[in-house]
Amino acid sequence: MAEKRRKYDAEFREGAVRIVLETGKPSAEVARDLGVHEGTLQTWVHRARSRADAQAAGGLDETEREELRRLREENSRQRKEIAELGMERDVLKRSVVLWVKEATK
Repeated sequence: MAEKRRKYDAEFREGAVRIVLETGKPSAEVARDLGVHEGTLQTWVHRARSRADAQAAGGLDETEREELRRLREENSRQRKEIAELGMERDVLKRSVVLWVKEATK
């Protein structure tokens, strides 16, 4: 039978990570003390360290990366639309030229 997943609020996760990082205790020991799976706590610590490294290096945080991804998708979509509109414009120009030639005969 599958075990039901427990959900932890952000404050609890941050506190658990802070205990590991500030006390230097092994994550396995802290996880046992808090009643959290060791792998779960290690994931939280890894994410916290990644965020800290990115901020220290002047990199992008998660929300900025998500916004960048969204803007790149929008930019790609708009470039395709511009290319299609350019092709439509060229077809219309050719049609006008042919229409003018027929009208002047």
